[in-house]
Amino acid sequence: MDFMPHPLNELQSLEQERTELPAQMAAYRHELENRPFISRARRERLEWEIRRVQKRMVEIERRLAKVNAESGP
Repeated sequence: MDFMPHPLNELQSLEQERTELPAQMAAYRHELENRPFISRARRERLEWEIRRVQKRMVEIERRLAKVNAESGP
């Protein structure tokens, strides 16, 4: 029988995503800044991905604050 890991609760899931997102953003910025040639479409896509990650990081912080407030001291 295969072992199925338990799904993460909301707090664990948000914390995991919070630790992963900065690396994603760094990879997008690295490609944007260090590629010798980048097409306009690819540049726009990378810029969009960076904005998406920034917005997601704000959303995660908001949700984490809410979860922590609901769980109490």
